[in-house]
Amino acid sequence: MTEKETKGHSDALTRGVRVRAAACYMEDESDPAMRQFLYGYRIRFDNDGEETVQLISRHWIIVDAHGRREEVRGEGVVGEQPVLAAGGSYEYTSGCPLRTEWGTMEGAYLFRTEGGEDFEVAVGRFFLAPNVSPIPGGLSV
Repeated sequence: MTEKETKGHSDALTRGVRVRAAACYMEDESDPAMRQFLYGYRIRFDNDGEETVQLISRHWIIVDAHGRREEVRGEGVVGEQPVLAAGGSYEYTSGCPLRTEWGTMEGAYLFRTEGGEDFEVAVGRFFLAPNVSPIPGGLSV
């Protein structure tokens, strides 16, 4: 796996599947006085490999500014289990509530090859913070 972080975002490559993650603060949906901070995030998958793969499940590790850790596991993403042919891509957006002004997310997706082999694709740590700027090229939420 290779990974780089740019201005609070993540760009990781595992076994030919690139995962880019970006988050933005949803100011209109948040209520700092009530310690409710909502972040939207966008994930983009690019299959730079040579085999068709399917996203099966996700595993997130979310840590807030006080070090409270929450793990989220589930099938697919936003109700889908997309198939990515070689050269294919897929994007989705979702949200994450926090009780602190900032935090981090990271984790992994389980993918399956057409031959039935499962493998994990890492999502590098990215930041949920009001001051994180959008990624050039439109990966912002």
